[in-house]
Amino acid sequence: MNKYISALILGTSLIGLSSCEDFLNEQPQSQLIPETFFSTADQLAAYAITFYGQFPVHDFYTYSLGTFILDNGTDNQVGMSASTIWDPSNNRTPSGDGTYWDFTQIRNANYFFDQVLPKYEAGQITGGDALVREYIGEMYFFRAYLYWKNYKEIGDYPIILTALPDEEEVLLEASVRYPRNQVARQILSDLQNAIDLLPETTPSGIGKQRLNKACAQVLRSRVALFEGTWLKYHKGTALVPGGPGWPGDQSMLNGFNIDTEINYFLTEAMASAQPVATALLGNLATNTGTENGYAADGSILNPYYAMFTEQNLTNYNEVLLYKQYNLGQSIYNNIYMQFQRNGGNSGWTRGMVNSFVMQNGLPIYATGSGYDPEWENQGVTATLQNRDSRIQIFTKGDQSISCYNTDGTTELFQEGWLTTGTSETRLVTGFGIKKGMVYTPNPGEHNHGVQGSIVIRGTEAMLNYIEACVELNGSPDGNATSYWQALRTRAMVDADFNKTIAATDMSQEALGDWGAYSAGSLVNAMIYNVRRERRCELMAEGFRMDDLRRWAALDQLATTPYQIEGVKFWGTVYDISAGLNPLNLMDTDGKKLGMVINGVEYETGVPPTELGVNVIVDVPGGTGNMSDPEISGDYVRPYQISALNNPYFNGLSFTRALYLSPIGQSAFRKASPDKSEENSVIYQNPGWSKIGGTTVTDIN
Repeated sequence: MNKYISALILGTSLIGLSSCEDFLNEQPQSQLIPETFFSTADQLAAYAITFYGQFPVHDFYTYSLGTFILDNGTDNQVGMSASTIWDPSNNRTPSGDGTYWDFTQIRNANYFFDQVLPKYEAGQITGGDALVREYIGEMYFFRAYLYWKNYKEIGDYPIILTALPDEEEVLLEASVRYPRNQVARQILSDLQNAIDLLPETTPSGIGKQRLNKACAQVLRSRVALFEGTWLKYHKGTALVPGGPGWPGDQSMLNGFNIDTEINYFLTEAMASAQPVATALLGNLATNTGTENGYAADGSILNPYYAMFTEQNLTNYNEVLLYKQYNLGQSIYNNIYMQFQRNGGNSGWTRGMVNSFVMQNGLPIYATGSGYDPEWENQGVTATLQNRDSRIQIFTKGDQSISCYNTDGTTELFQEGWLTTGTSETRLVTGFGIKKGMVYTPNPGEHNHGVQGSIVIRGTEAMLNYIEACVELNGSPDGNATSYWQALRTRAMVDADFNKTIAATDMSQEALGDWGAYSAGSLVNAMIYNVRRERRCELMAEGFRMDDLRRWAALDQLATTPYQIEGVKFWGTVYDISAGLNPLNLMDTDGKKLGMVINGVEYETGVPPTELGVNVIVDVPGGTGNMSDPEISGDYVRPYQISALNNPYFNGLSFTRALYLSPIGQSAFRKASPDKSEENSVIYQNPGWSKIGGTTVTDIN
């Protein structure tokens, strides 16, 4: 097996090579694989295993692909630098093909089917029928997954189900973009094939290191929910087939009825999610509410917390597929050190924190909730008391946990990282992320992380079913009710979600949750609370941006830019000038701590501690480390600390064209008989130019 894997890693890499004049990655490289290949189950396994690299990895330094800080850049959590998507003037058509106009791995998957299916039907593959079916099922999953990654970003897409010959006429015809709903239907078809072929548990014996039936069911529900809600909330725009200004070919719509399609996809989402969701009832990881997760001897105090930190996740029922790390084999991630020892250049937003209800099920602003705004003056730990346990156990509190240094010594978590951190270590908002943070003392540097990286968590099926059901029927059915109650009970929140819905004030929720909107208008309280549950359960697991896009939840930012906020700072325990700081922060020499606000130095006489913080406000000069209360109010506003070269100073903005990514200029030339953009057989997404370097424009 290792021999085959080594050969295929090289071989499939070479398959994807093509010259700059090629398009659709059309150059056949089948001569690189022996004619006798694909004759045994082991060979199928070796080919399929190379596709596992398509899954996101758990790695701090590649957080755009990472597992636990992948929501950075949304209204859930942010880094020191804002994502460029929130500055429309900084979004331009690429000169190359574009990130998502890529067919290399799709062609490799098609080559597999071209070679394997005839041999399988002829009974020419040895090694056991169960294993052969498993690996064919894996490849159906991966072709669907490859299409999913591209289609969800650019919408309409070519549907190519065979490895094409190097013939220009054939390739030009195959370049044509199909309406997005047809692409989504093809993805669902491949995933249904995967469901039919993949086993409940893998006979390959690798457990949750390889795909199984439930994985395909969850992804199928995800894709169906995405398309169903996209069509519903973008209806009447150029971003759906047949909508006003849609650039596609009307003749390809084949009697398309958007309402029929919406119902189809939402129904399929429910059907695919239900088996997985029902199997998890009574089998979710137990949440004890213990914030630290582990005892001093390393024993687990809170299995729900540990599910995101353990090296081996096989025994967690809701984990369906994960990447396991092994330090002894030099397979590791880098998130170990960053979240354990500092802020990790991230932080929950105030809006995210405020979306978590109290344990009695009431929003924090509701009469009788028990929430006291004065708690914000006392720090993070006080702010989160009596709240949904998820925000408590997955947030670093004030001096409540130990952090480990490289020499194995410990120190208390320091809010000083709010002002003194670097681009790697900054605690950006003051609400420190703890989801995925381990406690074991680690003397290593970056490369010693071994916590498992969850790729597919069955809990998503519960959320997908709930949402699809409510979107389709207007209210939860019996299954959706049982799933929703199970999630709330695990979160230590009153299971009566109707109590929360009745107390929901959408004008209040809109202050901190973009998901309160669709197409520029507030959604109803039922829909919103379904979205709230999803936001709270899947926090920092990489779903947020896709959810916001399919809900059309960003339109309002075009006219009302949004300010990201963190902890309340001025006039609180963190504000040294107020004389309330229980941390008694001084500089490292034990001198009185100086705070400079717009050039004026303030001093307080407090006892020295090991860590000092120099709070500086210098918005015009750009040398400060804290936002100005005269401009930003009492809360930390990470993007109002400096006005220099800062397009986000007045808030995060958006244009509707950004719901879809562009195709790059060179792709139009390659898919053109005369190599010109004008005569290309493919069209650009609304609001984007075919010419590289051109700024995106708004659409109706």
